[in-house]
Amino acid sequence: MLAIVALLGSALVAVPVAAHATAAPAPTARSTAAVAAGLDDPAKKEIAMKIVSSAENSTLDWKAQYKYIEDIGDGRGYTAGIIGFCSGTGDMLDLVEYYTQVKPGNVLAKYLPALRDVDGSDSHAGLDPNFTRDWAKAAQDAEFRKAQDHERDRVYFNPSVRQAKSDGLGVLGQFIYYDAIVMHGDGTDSTSFRNIRKRALSKAKPPSQGGNETAYLHAFLDARVWAMKQEEAHSDTSRVDTAQRVFLRKGNLNLNTPLDWKVYGDSFRIG
Repeated sequence: MLAIVALLGSALVAVPVAAHATAAPAPTARSTAAVAAGLDDPAKKEIAMKIVSSAENSTLDWKAQYKYIEDIGDGRGYTAGIIGFCSGTGDMLDLVEYYTQVKPGNVLAKYLPALRDVDGSDSHAGLDPNFTRDWAKAAQDAEFRKAQDHERDRVYFNPSVRQAKSDGLGVLGQFIYYDAIVMHGDGTDSTSFRNIRKRALSKAKPPSQGGNETAYLHAFLDARVWAMKQEEAHSDTSRVDTAQRVFLRKGNLNLNTPLDWKVYGDSFRIG
């Protein structure tokens, strides 16, 4: 930021001298994109949450999902909340631990031993029969909703946006990374976010390495589709094919509205 300020300052100082010089060239599309808002801009982040919710919950009303919880049969136990925290993958445990730090004695704190025991499995041992009821009750608490926001940003949103910016990607690319890490996590298995990215890098260079942004994002989405097809629960790739790929083919690298897409055959629009 300081470098940018200094650069702007020097440009302002140079204006009187350059007044009679040839007019500066118009900014290129790439330089314009470089100063555009990132996915962490509040308006863009709201769009991201709606698109993810369309795939995860078949609705744009992502704020109604704090109370959501069910076992969708994907081997990850209970899936819940605004980003699909799972009892079998550790992120639900992290969430409830954080919530308990913020608000000791909350309605979910008593499930911490069970959540530790079922981590890594699809078991409900120690959670049934009242965990789903108590989750919905906790979702009425503003502190629990804030805890979900905190863990979403810490584990998924911030790391993916940071990596995308490092790769020189615009808002759409940042969203594509975010959606991938939401579904696949960032573990060491072959279908994790980091290995999807590694697979893409073997096919194309990102802008930070002098590559073409659109070509690289197509390579990343190809790798993402491959990863999704490795697991039956994720084998429907419409969240890529009829959503993200649509935005990319239209050249909407800044994820500008209006946006029209489909997921699992359902149509959505953000005007």
